[in-house]
Amino acid sequence: MSTQTESNAVFERIRDEVSGTPVVLFMKGTPVFPQCGFSAAVVQVLTHLGVPFKGIDVLTDPSLRQGIKAYSDWPTIPQLYVKGEFVGGCDIVREMYQTGELTEFLQANGIEMRPAE
Repeated sequence: MSTQTESNAVFERIRDEVSGTPVVLFMKGTPVFPQCGFSAAVVQVLTHLGVPFKGIDVLTDPSLRQGIKAYSDWPTIPQLYVKGEFVGGCDIVREMYQTGELTEFLQANGIEMRPAE
């Protein structure tokens, strides 16, 4: 399989994931066992807000790990997508959370949140 064909297949998979699930986090590890501090921080923010999300472990698939960076034109992981739109990585998500912008953004996109008591 050529690199071009492979990247098209990866892009298609990414497109399917981000369009098929309202909130998707491409991360290192899983939501239960994050494999890096940045992924853990974003999981913690989403969990604290009570946002249902799908975590996709890029460590299990090297082509996905590279493909997501090309897809978003963003060099780092984790990457958060809401309703198919790239939101950002750890620093952006954390900053948006601290300013309240993330909650507003999620509400504006119709994302149901059940904050922890």
